[in-house]
Amino acid sequence: MANQTSDLKPVLVWLRRDLRLADNPALHTAVESGKPLILLYIKETNAARETGGASGVWLHHSLTALSKDIELKGGCLVLRSGEAAEILDDIIEQTGADEIHWNRRYEGWARDVDAAIKTDLKNRGIKVESHKANLLIEPWEVETKTGGFYKVFTPFWRAAKSVFTVDEPLSAPEEIKPFAGDLDSDDLADWGLLPTDPDWGSKMMALHSPGEAGAADRLASFLDGPVEDYAEQRDRPDDENGTSRLSPHLAFGEISPRQIWTATKNNYYVSDKFLTEIGWREFSYTLLFYNPQLASENYKSDFDKFEWASDEAKVEAWRHGQTGYPFVDAGMRELWQTGWQHNRVRMVCASFLIKHLLTDWRVGEAWYWDTLLEADPASNAASWQWVAGSGADASPYFRIFNPFSQGEKFDKNGDYVRKYLPELKNLPNKYLNQPWTAPAEVLAKAGVKLGETYPKPVVDHKAARERALAAYKESRA
Repeated sequence: MANQTSDLKPVLVWLRRDLRLADNPALHTAVESGKPLILLYIKETNAARETGGASGVWLHHSLTALSKDIELKGGCLVLRSGEAAEILDDIIEQTGADEIHWNRRYEGWARDVDAAIKTDLKNRGIKVESHKANLLIEPWEVETKTGGFYKVFTPFWRAAKSVFTVDEPLSAPEEIKPFAGDLDSDDLADWGLLPTDPDWGSKMMALHSPGEAGAADRLASFLDGPVEDYAEQRDRPDDENGTSRLSPHLAFGEISPRQIWTATKNNYYVSDKFLTEIGWREFSYTLLFYNPQLASENYKSDFDKFEWASDEAKVEAWRHGQTGYPFVDAGMRELWQTGWQHNRVRMVCASFLIKHLLTDWRVGEAWYWDTLLEADPASNAASWQWVAGSGADASPYFRIFNPFSQGEKFDKNGDYVRKYLPELKNLPNKYLNQPWTAPAEVLAKAGVKLGETYPKPVVDHKAARERALAAYKESRA
């Protein structure tokens, strides 16, 4: 194989969080070469952080879908597990490949891996190209007047929109010319991404369609009406069509922000709020790029002296939707059951853990990393730090979401709470978000026994709020 003539040497495409054929610059450039292709996905064993449980389930199904899509184009997807540098070397030695393409990633550890591999391969005469594929604008392309990066979202997004131009998305290749030689490929099932005992993944996936086609269908459905009411409906968790639910597809690169932008821009006046959410994702990646430890260290170092008062029993109650605050509990059960959580509810649940329970934001970030299907390395960390007050452009420390008034405001009919907390389904709306205030006869008629069928509040709202404000003020003194 290695003695093939130069013009037949294969081109290697290393796929990562870009599991799509359309608008994939690395793949597109490789196809344009006219050479045989090797499409490779590596489960990197030296990654700084293991894939979370829920996102592993999504990854399994996304790779399955991608493999089928590649086969329909005439190619095949090679799967390998190990350290990327060693695997790439092995394939290059086995096939004689002298060209490799990948799309850029932005986590600190990943950038270090990519830089080392690129330097080594180039020194050995192998062509290496990295491409912009998963952001509208690179983190270094938007600078303040003093040459730094923006630390507040609104001026960042204003500046970004004035700088970037969004080209038309690239079409999927009509054909993928495969490398003719034999290459070993792992059996995806052997990666153990799917839970078996119990099999909670199957139930979760019944609500989602991983893969490029699923992403396209999700976007089309959203643009076919719901986007027009997005600004008003996006805060209502009881409206299943109020948000796009594209986040897992974006996180795994089954759809690009450029595809979303292009499909949505003609609807600008009714979807500007939606495109701003794409902007927050871009901002989060800028923060991650310049702060590689965003998921493990306070962005604002003065938070390092904050004294947390974690109570593991109460944290466990939060994790499993047993806090006694229905809107919070419904959100945590939605996350556990579906691997997804409504954005308004995310803020309320995060605020409750950090401020009502005075628990380090990293505890929550780690739980969401494991239970969210998307588990985006930038958005997850940036959003948790935003709620905590320790991040860039953070929510003010004195902003503490009221866990029952939020439910009363955004789940007015109680449909969301009743869906995930069926034990409260017979409670009147008046008491649904504060069942501890219901008269005994109302609770009895609804079949609710506080402390038995549904927990009593793990903390008193007023007392918890005052404790949090005092702790935050003390840390700022």
